[in-house]
Amino acid sequence: MTIYHNFIGIDIGKFTFVVASHGNKNTQEYSNDSEGISAFISDYATVDSLYILETTGGHERHLLHTLCLKNLPTHRANTRKVKNFIRSLGNDVKTDALDAKALARYGFERSDRLELFDAPSQKAIELFQLTQRRHDLRLMLVAEKNRAKSPQIEFIKDSFDTMIKVISQEIQEITLSISTMIANDPTYAEKKKVLKTIPGIGELIANDLISLFPELGSLNRRQVASLAGVAPRANESGKFVGYRSTGHGRALVKPMLFLAAMAARNSNSQLKEFYENLIARGKKKMVALVALMRKIIVIANAKLRDLAAHKTAV
Repeated sequence: MTIYHNFIGIDIGKFTFVVASHGNKNTQEYSNDSEGISAFISDYATVDSLYILETTGGHERHLLHTLCLKNLPTHRANTRKVKNFIRSLGNDVKTDALDAKALARYGFERSDRLELFDAPSQKAIELFQLTQRRHDLRLMLVAEKNRAKSPQIEFIKDSFDTMIKVISQEIQEITLSISTMIANDPTYAEKKKVLKTIPGIGELIANDLISLFPELGSLNRRQVASLAGVAPRANESGKFVGYRSTGHGRALVKPMLFLAAMAARNSNSQLKEFYENLIARGKKKMVALVALMRKIIVIANAKLRDLAAHKTAV
């Protein structure tokens, strides 16, 4: 187990980030750009330090990847867990400096349980960004189509038609770019071929799984279900046994699995039998559908794990 002597909390903003070292009352602010990050690295880079920061709408990526390139141990914290940690300290006041100090303390108290961030490749980053952009455009397309249905927009109907056409074309081009990038990479192409053998997973969902879920194939069944947001959470206390629900998980993955489950339950496969058996045992349709989502992602994880093991053995 690595022993750290310094714990550096970093509260990221769009234009600046605030840095605090555990045990030090003072904080320091840097600009969130190449110049500011270089200055921060010069001031704080030591091999015996653990750096802790949160996911902040992508504003943390530049600093995060710079820390990884410098081989500095970094933990990207779960925002929900950090917020609960701060609440447990009884702090109601929120400032960037206090958040940075709380992150430093979070790292100090939990360093033996925190996983280090492993920076993805440049191609993985590009795939993720393309997939995220396509998702944003699809939301824009739905919004434009809904506005176009208004009975009072006849005089601007051409504007809606133009925007719908432009956005649709952009979605098609980005989808083609994603497919081309995956097809041109032997590892990604092999993973996609394996994923498409699972009922319910077609071209688009296989692409999304590769882009949004790079850990697939390296986790156990409980971890993969939790990260996908389809793991049931216990709700029990004493003699009370409440309804178990799913929640959290990585954004965009759960809706994608829902579509895969909808397709799988209508297929001629063992997954359809699995779903129908749950219904026959009295499970609600939505409960059975979530169980099917979990089954699909667990199978996908196992298949990709076996693929990696086979390649290693060869």
